[in-house]
Amino acid sequence: MSERSEPVRVTDATFEREVIRSPLPVVVDFYADWCAPCRVAEPLLRDLSAQLAGRVKIAKVNVDEAALVTRSYGIHMIPTYVFVESGQEKGREVGSVDLVAFRQSVRRYFSKARLSGGTRASP
Repeated sequence: MSERSEPVRVTDATFEREVIRSPLPVVVDFYADWCAPCRVAEPLLRDLSAQLAGRVKIAKVNVDEAALVTRSYGIHMIPTYVFVESGQEKGREVGSVDLVAFRQSVRRYFSKARLSGGTRASP
């Protein structure tokens, strides 16, 4: 399995493959290009994606371009981060988050066993 170090852009057409059937837990970032807090979070998500490569996937869903997925998850505010493991939602966070809080959310919603190990920094 290749390790992805950048967040993957997901559409209505690719959501099933990239998120629901992902062998890795997935943090789904529901965002929009015009959303200032979403733009502020962009570097945080890139850094986490690199740090967690091979253990957690970061997926980005543009709410203006993926209406079906956005509606099916009941997204009304952005940014919203949905934590999905084995195709099931494990939790969600809404609004701006700092790096420490975001790492705590990743640990809380995903198995610590999956996140431990490897040569990269822990979340």
